Amino acid sequence: MAPVSPRFKRLLIAVITLLGLFAVYQTFDVSSTSRSVKTPNTYIPDTPVGQNVTSSGNNLRAALVALVRNSELNGMRSTVRQLEDRFNNRHNYPYIFLNDEDFTEEFKDGMRSVTKAPVYFGKLPTEHWGLSPYVTEQKVQEALEHNRDRYLYGGSYSYRLMCRYQSGFVYKHDLLKDLDYYWRIEPDVHYYCDIPYDPFKYMKDNKLIYGYTISPVEKAETVETLWETTRKWILENPDYLQDKSFIHWVVNEKSVYTRCHFWSNFEIVDLSFYRSEAYESYFQHLDRAGGFFYERWGDAPVHSMAASILLRKEQIHWFEDIGYHHPGYAHCPDKPEMAARCVCGGGSDYMYRSMCNRRFGEVGNIHKDQVLELAAMPDK
Repeated sequence: MAPVSPRFKRLLIAVITLLGLFAVYQTFDVSSTSRSVKTPNTYIPDTPVGQNVTSSGNNLRAALVALVRNSELNGMRSTVRQLEDRFNNRHNYPYIFLNDEDFTEEFKDGMRSVTKAPVYFGKLPTEHWGLSPYVTEQKVQEALEHNRDRYLYGGSYSYRLMCRYQSGFVYKHDLLKDLDYYWRIEPDVHYYCDIPYDPFKYMKDNKLIYGYTISPVEKAETVETLWETTRKWILENPDYLQDKSFIHWVVNEKSVYTRCHFWSNFEIVDLSFYRSEAYESYFQHLDRAGGFFYERWGDAPVHSMAASILLRKEQIHWFEDIGYHHPGYAHCPDKPEMAARCVCGGGSDYMYRSMCNRRFGEVGNIHKDQVLELAAMPDK
């Protein structure tokens, strides 16, 4: 047999080395970073959202979702880092970040670096982010000027776009279309407590539709006609009501709006609720009324009104054990078995003093006929 030339040996070694490097690359998990398909608007890992989600042997189609700006990178990184430490490092649920502008590479790289979970970036469709077709630009500008000094974000057009989007469009984004549940998250918030279980699974196992942590009172000037507009929808659409409703949390026995609402910067929701024909009908009714722009109807009072009217009390859950702070309010569990998992020291006791929290415990469901009677009562 002829001797192998040195040149052939070097070539053989080079081929073997390249094959080895390729094998290492194939086995290294880069599904949430470089192995992706990039389009101008969306970063998509290799696998569809629903198929990326595994939790304790279950395949819950769920994700943590944020509407966020490029400028909020540091605040969003802080939030995700806490969620990873407190909960998601054990479950690996994906994160979905949405923006009305293209995300920068700096933002994408910054978010990928704080989690091993799948990460998605999406741009909002232009038809979901803009002036409602039911209002006029001139009247909107007049309303912004009138409300500028009356309350927070009184003169903000972009804030109203956000509230309308969160009320009627976020769950329609393509990146959420295969999800059954979503957990809304925001930048610059704090999660005080370890979460030793899966809230998504808890929602599913207990047939819960809506979960929250904080329930304040909405400023009256921002929702001056929300209940008036809502009761018209109730009377026009009685078939959408269940036999029982938790409406007494948001409207008292004299048909007066309590302005109680679930603070939607934290909400865990069965998305079949937002996708339902009843909720879509309600949102369209509100949109036609123009209150997102002419007043400042927030997604929190809208979600809360819809949930209280269309759901029963037992379908709504207070996540008392999840300590949480968003600028403005905070909640820290005070029960010893809950507080032992938290670092807030029990000083953030807003929810235990909250009128709306007390009311949540005191009132119950009422029958559909009583809901219609409330809606038909004369204006006070």
